[in-house]
Amino acid sequence: MSISSDEVNFLVYRYLQESGFSHSAFTFGIESHISQSNINGALVPPAALISIIQKGLQYVEAEVSINEDGTLFDGRPIESLSLIDAVMPDVVQTRQQAYREKLAHQQQATGAGSASGTQGSQPGGTKNGEGGTAANGEENGAHALANHHADMMEVDGDVEIPQNKAMVLRGHESEVFICAWNPVNDLLASGSGDSTARIWNLSENSTGSSTQLVLRHCIREGGQDVPSNKDVTSLDWNSEGTLLATGSYDGFARIWTKDGNLASTLGQHKGPIFALKWNKKGNFILSAGVDKTTIIWDAHTGEAKQQFPFHSAPALDVDWQSNNTFASCSTDMCIHVCKLGQDRPVKTFQGHTSVHIIDWSPHVSVSLFSSPSLYQIWSMKQDSCVHDLQAHSKEIYTIKWSPTGPGTNNPSANLMLASASFDSTVRLWDVERGVCIHTLTRHQEPVYSVAFSPDGRHLASGSFDKCVHIWNTQTGALVHSYRGTGGIFEVCWNATGDKVGASASDGSVSHQPPLHGQGQELFS
Repeated sequence: MSISSDEVNFLVYRYLQESGFSHSAFTFGIESHISQSNINGALVPPAALISIIQKGLQYVEAEVSINEDGTLFDGRPIESLSLIDAVMPDVVQTRQQAYREKLAHQQQATGAGSASGTQGSQPGGTKNGEGGTAANGEENGAHALANHHADMMEVDGDVEIPQNKAMVLRGHESEVFICAWNPVNDLLASGSGDSTARIWNLSENSTGSSTQLVLRHCIREGGQDVPSNKDVTSLDWNSEGTLLATGSYDGFARIWTKDGNLASTLGQHKGPIFALKWNKKGNFILSAGVDKTTIIWDAHTGEAKQQFPFHSAPALDVDWQSNNTFASCSTDMCIHVCKLGQDRPVKTFQGHTSVHIIDWSPHVSVSLFSSPSLYQIWSMKQDSCVHDLQAHSKEIYTIKWSPTGPGTNNPSANLMLASASFDSTVRLWDVERGVCIHTLTRHQEPVYSVAFSPDGRHLASGSFDKCVHIWNTQTGALVHSYRGTGGIFEVCWNATGDKVGASASDGSVSHQPPLHGQGQELFS
């Protein structure tokens, strides 16, 4: 057996990526020189670190439970150890000693009938309230898990989407972190850790298969274009659906035609790009990077119109308020509202902690900023936040405004907000009152993505439990559910609201029509 520091570092790096800690993963990757290792990441399966830790934990449990002659202490395995217990020698030794003393006591206190007496005590599991409790606890736990799964399947029988109703798109060689529908055509763009983006054609005439365009992200070395070997971190279509912008860990933003041709390479950031967005007019692209700056790019010329160096730490997210005004957030706890042509922020909001998500309500002068454990709703009309909400028990990973309310295509519906968290729940909020109206609890693992349907009546959520759920936003009821083949990083709706796309940790992409029962569902 051999273990190298490069191998350990790579597994930790992949774990950070898969857990959604993209910024920590970047920092760790730089410090540990991951890019210089000879490990082929495409061959390493998802959740590799967790898998090997689980196997090690099972070995420790076996070591504690088994006698030198290979028999189990007291005829049954020890109760499960926690990971922390397993690395604490005192805990392991104490449990071993307790079982040895119990075994010695049984051998001294029983005669010829001791064997039958011991056997008779096992099914009831009440002897001393100890060994039997552990055995029954394990059995009951297994039954509870099985029954829980059966109950879920029974309840969800009418809403579960069968595998033959979903189209799984394969081609990526690593995790697919992001996906986005073209706003005009049924083209789905996906971005992956294999340093490519892809455009999948999923039009009505597609019959069980789809064509894909591979957008290879290359850098110039020695007079040649070579693969950057960096993750594609962000992508966004322009409003006309003619151009796709991508951002990468190689520090470059790129503009592609919908036919897959590279139109421009935008290179002024001094490090990875974490986010980028088109403005509504389609003449500017906004990007945020680890170099603490945000940049507005001219989409026609590929030139940087203005760079905004106002943050003192990496800029994590950006969003447009208008065609020339935007907000940016950072780990420096500041939210800057900036305008093209002005050399100072129009307004600055101060968060409580690192702010990693920002999202403008599309038709009102309100923005929402999320830090790891709470989120705040702010208005440009005042300096203090409108609402300061804290409900999730773990980190908030993403937030989304509904496409409803005054000024939208759905003016009669109330404006809502959806938040997704590592506590495995999704919450729907009444923005006016600042109260939670629904808590959606069917996921079993962290929820990485939520997306409203174009009419705001349904919400899609994707989790690392491999499930995509479709919810009724008015009642909070689960109306459709699909289990994919990898943890879900991103979900998105097409423009007509009859397909949902998702990107996954196993490198796949898929789609489905969630509401009509015909056609196919798309998940990545």
